[in-house]
Amino acid sequence: MPGKLLVTGGAGYVGSHCCRAFAEAGWQVTVFDNLSTGWRDLVKWGPLFVGDLQSPAELDAAFSQVRPDAVAHFAGSALVAESVREPSIYYRNNTIATLNLLEAMRKHAAGYLIFSSTCATFGHANAETIDELHPQNPINPYGRSKLMVEQILSDFDRAHAIRSVPLRYFNAAGADRDGKTGERHACETHVIPLALKGAYDEGYAFTILGSDFDTPDGTAIRDYIHVEDLAEAHLRAVNALEQGASSAAYNLGTGRGTSVEEVVAAVERATHRKVPRRYGPRRPGDPGRLIALPDKARRELGWVASRSGIDNIIRTALNWHEQDWAPKAGAGQA
Repeated sequence: MPGKLLVTGGAGYVGSHCCRAFAEAGWQVTVFDNLSTGWRDLVKWGPLFVGDLQSPAELDAAFSQVRPDAVAHFAGSALVAESVREPSIYYRNNTIATLNLLEAMRKHAAGYLIFSSTCATFGHANAETIDELHPQNPINPYGRSKLMVEQILSDFDRAHAIRSVPLRYFNAAGADRDGKTGERHACETHVIPLALKGAYDEGYAFTILGSDFDTPDGTAIRDYIHVEDLAEAHLRAVNALEQGASSAAYNLGTGRGTSVEEVVAAVERATHRKVPRRYGPRRPGDPGRLIALPDKARRELGWVASRSGIDNIIRTALNWHEQDWAPKAGAGQA
């Protein structure tokens, strides 16, 4: 039977969706979050322990109270452009914080961990789709900080038998099926929420960052994966570790790429509204194309991204965001 699971960053976007999946599968979930970017009202599937990964004392208190069998680790910083401007934040919040977490796991005999990693560990793709054997050459501090953690996890497995599964997301998107949680950031930088805002906020024009990439329409191509598909992958991974599986990394995506222009077109289809747009320079550290080859996750975890069509992603995101951006009454603009 599932045991006790400590979820760091469980008050955030992906973390809260995964808490729901874990709890509905029978795991006893406790969220550990400092609420610097997370939201108290998104903690709905277990108690909240307010604490910081930078504090070994707070980690020790949480582990002593919860006595978790396993950890799902989502806490960290995840903005590419910010990581280029302020790399120290990323090495502190992602790399050093995870080392503190692993030391607490070692002290309290928590045996395995699911790690929220990223496709940014790969850097520029040298293939149409990226499998787990693709060279990892990150081009920004965000990706480097996550790759360092993957290497640390491998070392802790060898030295201390703490098994782990790094899950390398491509682009998490959408919201859960009934609007209980969704994407919310104090400073929004993600494409889909901003494109939806462009559909409903008359004073806002959506900015496409980069129109000169080596792609068919010049805009960046990403592999968008529904956040509930991500949650299903995390559940399958933690269950596999509970049943004795060895450490392994998996790329989580659909195998299909969608350009920013295509995302905007999907938003216009869903909302029946035009999205005003303008074009700006590329963000520092942004590759032009990132698409997963998810065959290993399908083969070893039995996982398939079944909810991740771009129109379903936009529909569920719109359902979550419409309280802020959709008109209260009346038809949309043509």
